[in-house]
Amino acid sequence: MSDKLKLGVLISGRGSNLQSLIDATQDPNFPAEIVTVITNVPDVAGLDRATKANIPTTVINHKDFDGRAPFEDALHAALQEAGVELVCLAGFMRLLTDGFVNRWLDRMINIHPSLLPSFKGLHTHERAIKAGVRFSGCTIHFVRPEMDDGPIIAQAAVPIRQDDTADSLAARVLVEEHKIYPLAVRLIAENRVSIENSCVKIEGASHSEQALINPN
Repeated sequence: MSDKLKLGVLISGRGSNLQSLIDATQDPNFPAEIVTVITNVPDVAGLDRATKANIPTTVINHKDFDGRAPFEDALHAALQEAGVELVCLAGFMRLLTDGFVNRWLDRMINIHPSLLPSFKGLHTHERAIKAGVRFSGCTIHFVRPEMDDGPIIAQAAVPIRQDDTADSLAARVLVEEHKIYPLAVRLIAENRVSIENSCVKIEGASHSEQALINPN
């Protein structure tokens, strides 16, 4: 039996961040493996990505359940049955209840397309441009009951250009998302991540000494 950290990836759409995790786990030296991909939306493109990588998939359509609790019970059971040790939300477009989050406390991570705690929620790129901030980016964090909240594991900062649209900014941020999601998973799988007073500490972390300035 593999001693790699067992991942369950939850998706609701195209699965581009799922693909970044698939690509990372295809390296035999990567310390984690995807044991299941679950979606709440039938026939999404992300399922094809998983199938091509020979990863088991499950559709648990939230519309088939009378309320969030029964849906989440089915989700929890599927994750447990697959032996999942870390849940990775990758474009999973359902708000999870406190009960589900607490069942997977410190064992569930999410990616968000902003530099949290700024711009929680939707339409992050439009809001960042409208606010006139000079940097946007993306964040990997442990999930907490509050939306887009929790100890931050990794972030990537992306300068905002004066001629940026939401789409052009989103495209550059997405490139960085695909880098930091596998990074965060690797750090957790290598047992280098701990949480102290709601802050993540990373054993042996190195840091850039160079500041980013925008505009130059």
